[in-house]
Amino acid sequence: MQRKPKRAARVLGLVGLATAVSISSVSLGNASSHREAPQISQDPVADHTDVYAFVAPDAPDAVTLVGNWIPFEAAAGGPNFYRFGDDVLHTFNVDNNGDAVSDVTYEFRFRTVVNNPNTYLYNTGPVTSLTDPDLNIHQYYSMTEVKNGVRTTLAENLEVAPAAVGPRSTPGYAANLAKQATYSLPNGIKVFAGPRDDPFYADLGSIFDLGGLRPLNQAHLLKLPTSAGRDGLAGKNVHSIVLQVPKARVVNADPVIGVWSDSYRRKVRVLSNDGAGTSSGEWVKVSRLGMPLVNEVVVPVGAKDRFNASFPIADGQFAAGVLDPELARLIPILYPGVTVPAAPRTSDIVPIFLTGIPGLNQPANVKPSEMLRLNTSIAPTPWAQQNRLGLLAGQNDGFPNGRRLIDDVVDIELRAVAGGTPFTPDFNKFPNNALTDGVNGNDRPLLTSFPYVAPPFAGYDQ
Repeated sequence: MQRKPKRAARVLGLVGLATAVSISSVSLGNASSHREAPQISQDPVADHTDVYAFVAPDAPDAVTLVGNWIPFEAAAGGPNFYRFGDDVLHTFNVDNNGDAVSDVTYEFRFRTVVNNPNTYLYNTGPVTSLTDPDLNIHQYYSMTEVKNGVRTTLAENLEVAPAAVGPRSTPGYAANLAKQATYSLPNGIKVFAGPRDDPFYADLGSIFDLGGLRPLNQAHLLKLPTSAGRDGLAGKNVHSIVLQVPKARVVNADPVIGVWSDSYRRKVRVLSNDGAGTSSGEWVKVSRLGMPLVNEVVVPVGAKDRFNASFPIADGQFAAGVLDPELARLIPILYPGVTVPAAPRTSDIVPIFLTGIPGLNQPANVKPSEMLRLNTSIAPTPWAQQNRLGLLAGQNDGFPNGRRLIDDVVDIELRAVAGGTPFTPDFNKFPNNALTDGVNGNDRPLLTSFPYVAPPFAGYDQ
């Protein structure tokens, strides 16, 4: 459903080279929408971390969408373990004709039920099923499809997988509770909602530190000993919604679809003394995510909140940051001797981030806008053969054609910003095409069947 955006207040820009370098490196460190804008960083239950769109090898006739929320979840965060926001509307949006307007939207609403308010315990004994009376905190959700203005409720009262507390409280979590929270609905639809291991991987600690890349520490302006990358998301969970729908539900005449996700809150929120509170008024967009790292690296700090409240059809207001990305101008400063393509970046950054790549995933009548673009007609690469560098490794079903869970978007986008891709052959050389944070995979093995995202870490394990 298309909703009227609410403009956020601008944040005053900072000046000076040192400040510019600091802001850019912190933005990259907030990678893939982990706390990517000032306002949403204060509202984690509405904060996206990542969105994925791909055709899975075990479901070649369907499109799989993954949306993650609540960054940096600590598994041991009891007794009030993380859960979806009851007053947040979560959506997946699909543009199937290239006009930058959602043609199919899937909406998810959550509600929490506390069985016994007179105990502080999340569970009062071992939980062996979703209906186990020892599970005190339950969360349920509904799913609605909005297509061509017609709203259809696809499911109600589906249960969210509970927190993975530990071997005493949630024994056999992955094979038992998570499996019970995986639903096969009529018409070939599958859905899952619940805690998962965060599949995004990046060396946040080094990137936060003035754009450092540990494997290239000796090439940095401020040199440090070279070392291997460290995954700043290792051991962290997120809350995932995984949706798999037949291609026929979301694909129109053109096999290319555009995908992004939004979070909304009611315009008016009133908190009561008992903590329950009420929400009313129109839905207001507070978070938006499509292509990873765009709001972090491309959009300047003074416009980040506005980007989160905006719609793809209005993305012309952010075009300057794509045509002349600030990070590209900072790379030669941070890494002396490295040269990058001159602005405007119409031959590489624009097709990667705004239009899709001609002949691969660009819609026939595209309106430039920021979203994942997936050519659903391309056969998926088998699981065992998938390469983390996606399109740069010759896999046409890999990022930036959609986004698979395995795709190393940090390395791919670093190289793209530096010009180290086939789109700018004069710069597709060392070190531009070898930039890396040194983190080359997720900390837990991904699943090869629905819901694909690895099971969450348990509190007891930390």
